[in-house]
Amino acid sequence: MCGIAGFVGSGSASDLKNMTDALWHRGPDGSGMFEDASLPVFLGHRRLAIVDVETGHQPMWNETHDVAVIFNGEIYNHAELRTELTTLGHRFATAHSDTEVLVHGWEEWGTDLPIRLNGMFSFAIFDRRQACMFLARDRFGEKPMYYAQGKSHFAFASELDALTQHPSVTTELNMTAVSKLFSYGYIPAPHALYEGTNKLPGGHWLRLDIRTLQSTIQAYSTFTLEPDESLGDADEERLVDELHALLEQAAKRRLMSDVPLGVFLSGGLDSSVVLGSLASNGRGGDYSTFTIGFTEKSFDESGYARTVADAFGTRHHLRTLNLEEARNLIPEVLNRLDEPLGDASILPTSLLASFTRENVKVALSGDGGDELFAGYDPFRALKLAERYERIMPKWGHGAARKLVDLLPISNKNMSLDFKLRRGLLGMSYDESVRIPAWMSPLEPDDISDLLQMPVRPEDVYSEAAELWNRDPSKSSIDKALEFFTTFYLQDDILTKADRASMMHSLETRAVFLDNDLVDFCRKLPNRFKLRNGERKYLLKKVARRILSPSIVDRKKKGFGIPLAHWMKHMPADASTARVPGLDQQVSDKAWADHRAGKADWRLFLWTWLSLQHTVSSQVKRSAA
Repeated sequence: MCGIAGFVGSGSASDLKNMTDALWHRGPDGSGMFEDASLPVFLGHRRLAIVDVETGHQPMWNETHDVAVIFNGEIYNHAELRTELTTLGHRFATAHSDTEVLVHGWEEWGTDLPIRLNGMFSFAIFDRRQACMFLARDRFGEKPMYYAQGKSHFAFASELDALTQHPSVTTELNMTAVSKLFSYGYIPAPHALYEGTNKLPGGHWLRLDIRTLQSTIQAYSTFTLEPDESLGDADEERLVDELHALLEQAAKRRLMSDVPLGVFLSGGLDSSVVLGSLASNGRGGDYSTFTIGFTEKSFDESGYARTVADAFGTRHHLRTLNLEEARNLIPEVLNRLDEPLGDASILPTSLLASFTRENVKVALSGDGGDELFAGYDPFRALKLAERYERIMPKWGHGAARKLVDLLPISNKNMSLDFKLRRGLLGMSYDESVRIPAWMSPLEPDDISDLLQMPVRPEDVYSEAAELWNRDPSKSSIDKALEFFTTFYLQDDILTKADRASMMHSLETRAVFLDNDLVDFCRKLPNRFKLRNGERKYLLKKVARRILSPSIVDRKKKGFGIPLAHWMKHMPADASTARVPGLDQQVSDKAWADHRAGKADWRLFLWTWLSLQHTVSSQVKRSAA
């Protein structure tokens, strides 16, 4: 795991150093830089040494020194690719570096290289002979890649903070990106926070002509469900066997490491299945597991995690925190986030990463299980929404929202009043954007007030609507699965996991996002994912083979914090910093109404804080 940065065109070696230094936390084990001022091409790398610790330094070159790569991530099938490339005549200088596979893979397969990779990655390849730069990002965007392109430069980096160290990159806010932040709770690719900056979407590559600075972007992988409807109940046991084998294979692939690794263990289904896929052979004692617990019982799941750890005999590590003490870490976490994120679980995720890094450098996670197997509440809510539309006339919907708004505001996580308000909010919009509306920090009319500009639902939710309407023949469940996997997983869940772990120089690996496992899920009809209201139907069948019923059948809780309560009792000066281009009066009123218990603005206020801290941190860095 590493951080990469570089540019073509205007800029200097000192600019490259500044960009690379800004990524120190992603790679504290070493750095490497390359400069060819005659082209000009500049490449920088910060290294977190996981595989091939002794000889895996970057940039890494081929034997003729005309192809170089800087790389962030892990290629889990690198050994198979190395064997294939060796057979084709390529000569390797290292014994088992996955980075070197990218160099020779580019020589052999060119732009077809990414489709052959099973892993998490973002990388940049410099090819002297072709006078090009080739950037690629893994299928789901586990590893980040930002870039900025102008008439005299093309710059890229693993994080925005590093990208903005290039003198041609502005820090002026992109209001389209800001409007989408408050619509989704995250900024969907290809949008990025600052004018002229972009995120390379997951599953895409970019090829840059160094001589003209002209670029081409192309998708090499798109998550599209292609269910095999011939599969029926008679196939169920075979499918359980196949899924079980794929989970074990995916988990074992992610054990590739020359340094100690462990497993995040929340006590929920997905992380427990990951551990069970490794330890069901009686080797639980080989693995370290890590859990964050809370003194407040309603938010604490450490008891379930302990049950799973004890069942497999792992070396279990638990740290129990007081949530009120944890709240004091909000400024520190948000200041280091790089790009604002409306997902408040970044805080406990960062705490878990910090604790885990004290013991290991790598941790396996259960990220992706909810998206692939219909694990979220909105999947069940879709049927309720259809019934609601059938029985509720349009004139009655507004009255229903006003009636629910009379309910007392609860501070509890996922309380009944919160679910009702969210559910009715989503029902105010077309079904193509209903899911992001259910989850949004602000409605479009409120975003218009905040940004002091017209904002239409079809504009701020354009990505979601386009995806939903792409194939009218698909069911709402399949459309929802594609939405969560394409947008929410990439730009919220995996972004959160990357930033929280990299703050502490920890590498995380998502077992469920293995290529073979994902392909299985793409062809699996949704009746094996959601059946009679039971989410993760087939995954639970596997889980019952290796876990106790108390874990498999317990109610989903999520990685929660008392966000509504925290926002109510945040210090008064938390809302005073201004954000350019945003109406402070809108946020001031939301803070006042939330503190008085008149309204529940928890999602908006957290997102506002996240943006506020990102902007103020950038101003401080620029001043320094």
